[in-house]
Amino acid sequence: MSLIKKGIIASENIAIGKIKLMKKQEVKISSQKISDDEIKLHVDKFNKALNDYKTILSETKVDNDTQKQVIEAHLSMLDDPFLSESVISKINENFASDKALNDTIDEMVIMMQSLDNEYMRERASDYKDIGQQLLYKIKGIENQKLDSLEPNTILVSKELTPYETSIIDKDNVVGFLMDLGGKTAHTSIIAQTLGIACLVGMKDITENVKDSQTVIIDSYKGICIIDPDEETLLEYKNKKSELDDEKSRLEKNRYNKAITKDGRDIDVMTNIGNIEDLEKGLESGAEGVGLFRTEFLYMYNDNFPTEDEQFESYKKVVEILDGKSVIIRTLDIGGDKELPYYKFPKEDNPFLGWRALRFCFDMKDVFDAQIKAILRASAFGKIRIMLPMVISVEEIEKALEIIENNKDELRDKNIDFDENIEVGIMIETPASVIVAEDLIEYIDFFSIGTNDLTQYVLASDRGNDKISSLYNTYNPAVLRAIKKVIDVSHKHGKWTGMCGGFAGDTKATKLLLGMGLDEFSAPAASIPKIKDVIANNSFEEAKIYADEILQMKKTTDIERKISE
Repeated sequence: MSLIKKGIIASENIAIGKIKLMKKQEVKISSQKISDDEIKLHVDKFNKALNDYKTILSETKVDNDTQKQVIEAHLSMLDDPFLSESVISKINENFASDKALNDTIDEMVIMMQSLDNEYMRERASDYKDIGQQLLYKIKGIENQKLDSLEPNTILVSKELTPYETSIIDKDNVVGFLMDLGGKTAHTSIIAQTLGIACLVGMKDITENVKDSQTVIIDSYKGICIIDPDEETLLEYKNKKSELDDEKSRLEKNRYNKAITKDGRDIDVMTNIGNIEDLEKGLESGAEGVGLFRTEFLYMYNDNFPTEDEQFESYKKVVEILDGKSVIIRTLDIGGDKELPYYKFPKEDNPFLGWRALRFCFDMKDVFDAQIKAILRASAFGKIRIMLPMVISVEEIEKALEIIENNKDELRDKNIDFDENIEVGIMIETPASVIVAEDLIEYIDFFSIGTNDLTQYVLASDRGNDKISSLYNTYNPAVLRAIKKVIDVSHKHGKWTGMCGGFAGDTKATKLLLGMGLDEFSAPAASIPKIKDVIANNSFEEAKIYADEILQMKKTTDIERKISE
């Protein structure tokens, strides 16, 4: 008899395959204390485990930047003096090496899980992963083999650790089902990168399946069907076939320009954090980069990156783009994004706190280094600068003054840059919407960041499960804010793009087209569909459609209209 289980949608797709159930071997932790004579033996045992795991990580072959970042993050954590000092200190108090390690990891996990933001809470899984790998080394336990799987494998586990996701046989895995995890967990990120079906937060999926059972994942609906009957299996095989045909059709047309039936040309760009994202975006038909999230250059580093390090990164991007444009967002750190080498002050409301431009204005040397690097790279390709988290004209004036001062320094050194480099701002605060008429006079373009704009307009924390139903970009207040911003830019002869998550929601493409959006910047997977929707609609028809939706007073009515 079939069993249907629900989960959190982490990556949308349909998958049909056989289950590979990962049961982690339980490690029995020593309860008895060791003698003084055994202390050195246990210190040596821990140090050997630490060095062996470092060697394994260093020699692990990876094929993309996401995996590489996982490996580098783990190596950095293993070098954290607190880890070794705490374990050895506990061993010196006569605790066995496995007990000392386990207690230290528990302390680190509790500390991470107590943090305010979802991204950092998810990083607790990194510490659990390190603890598990080191315990296995101390106890002489072998890891389950994941680098050689059967075709059409669906991995089921409590959670996949970052290290496990980095060694998976990605050619044969078609889906993930996890008891634990959220949308920002490593498993989710890997699934999104691979474009495979993934449900997380399923609570007890590992208790309800066996190896080699047939399972269907429909992560559009957020369900999996265990032991489907023949009728359901046939239905989903047909759905998957249709989906594959649709993807194939979109793939063939992905390099076509996004031009409406009545001739309106729309730019469809991609969001990137690294070269891998850029390559995927271009392969999917992106016409450039609408958002380069530069914070990843800082987050996956052990110090603030230098001007030269950043210059090389930005230069590489523009050279790959070969004439296509890139919008580089200046450092947007703080809120839910922290740095491993810089201690941010404790804040009650970090999303409303010392972040983005506010941080950069106070950290002038850091900001100057980035601005100079961007300007220098602009000599090699089409770059635009974008400022995040703007709330006032004063902030724009201050940022523009800093940019001009850095231009002067480069001129004095006879260093080339684009003298006419454009500067725009992210619209992601209610303040920037309200005073959009004032702000547009100082800059060249707007780009709407719907993730933050939605949570600020609706006063709904996007990481809070208890109020997740309130966080909805289809809310009339958010849609009318978006429309106002677009209209203001057009009134002043300028343009508006969108780089937030809503730009990648293909159900919203026709609506945003009709609202007058000039540029969509989205994840690679959404780009062919966005182009297809634009090409199969006229702008005039989309305007009528958008106007009808903008008159609606209820989110439920809007969603019903969209679903039609």
